[in-house]
Amino acid sequence: MIFRNILLTLTLLSSTTAFIATSHRPSLTNLHSTAEASSTEATSTSSNASDRDILVRAARGETVERTPVWLMRQAGRYMAAFRQYSDKYPFRERSETPSMAIELSLQCHRAYGMDGIIMFSDILTPLPTLGIDFDVVKGTGPVISTKVRNEEDVKNLMDAASVNFDETLPFIREILGTLSKEAEEANTSLIGFVGAPFTLAAYTVEGKSSKHCLKSKKMMMADAEGSDKGMSLFLDKLATMIGNYGCHQIECGAQVVQVFESWAHQLSPAQFEQFAKPAAQKAIRIMKEKYPNVPVIYFANGGSSYLDLQRDMGADMIAVDWSVDMARARKILGPDVPISGNIDPTILFGTKEQIEQAVRDCIDKAGGPGKHLLNLGHGVMQGTPEEAVGWLVDECKRHAGNTGGGCR
Repeated sequence: MIFRNILLTLTLLSSTTAFIATSHRPSLTNLHSTAEASSTEATSTSSNASDRDILVRAARGETVERTPVWLMRQAGRYMAAFRQYSDKYPFRERSETPSMAIELSLQCHRAYGMDGIIMFSDILTPLPTLGIDFDVVKGTGPVISTKVRNEEDVKNLMDAASVNFDETLPFIREILGTLSKEAEEANTSLIGFVGAPFTLAAYTVEGKSSKHCLKSKKMMMADAEGSDKGMSLFLDKLATMIGNYGCHQIECGAQVVQVFESWAHQLSPAQFEQFAKPAAQKAIRIMKEKYPNVPVIYFANGGSSYLDLQRDMGADMIAVDWSVDMARARKILGPDVPISGNIDPTILFGTKEQIEQAVRDCIDKAGGPGKHLLNLGHGVMQGTPEEAVGWLVDECKRHAGNTGGGCR
């Protein structure tokens, strides 16, 4: 009798321990254990075979089963797991060490199940292929030491057409190759990205982030009046390199490429049309001519005031920032231009109800479920509550449309 009571007690204790172990969230200090648990959870919410390429099909402009979603800076410092790396390792070490870059790319997908995995990297990563040195300093941002101010400086840079990316950026193939396999296993898509020529030119000329972009604008003015064609030459060189870099990412496994014009807010419509647009079009054209079936998305952050000038970029889809209403953006671009965006990132600091309503409004204004690619109108901000990202992704996958017909 005593033996039976002891046996019963041990059984109950064992059951209780098992319950606690399975219901407790894995510790963030054990990254691999957390990754496995989260990966299983994410996979269970993405079981449809069509999820594998739903983002790719949407980026091509196809109407799909539901609105797919990914977020700019989805791999970022808002995640505690990400900060375990960013607090310890410098940016370039993280982005150029395959094991770290792969892990940082995958963390957010494991946790939230977006419809795409994007490579953890930076738009400045390919600059050294032209002989332009840079670093990303914590608390300061990008710092570029190579001076480019005129035609002679541009001529001293390396030849863009002859860049061998496997030699100059050997980590990219390993990162994207591994992520491609991970994306297939996770039943999702792999996103690559590049910086647009003007944005990389401005970063280089200014040497760091700039409030007024004055050095670059002086180069543009000198170029416009004919005294020095340095800006045009620099943009053309960058366009060749960026276009080829995008092709390299596709060859390494990227299924979609987004072009980031991060400094579009520095440009007037006339400056965009004269300088930034032709260079971006050239980069996009290089990618599309070589890989016509791989969709390219163009995003001009702060460029909503000249959205009408972006209709003929040559990209498959235009991503819009949060400063324009989605219904207005859809009207400006017209029904034949696929669109992505554009929830205000600060909404993620709101309540669950506010976030879910913002998702529904954006989807309905874009034409209804399956008619666009949901994203933020800029990147996820540092300090964003992690659970808020999950609320956004879940609501996007759930939303079946405005029963009143939506806003089209």
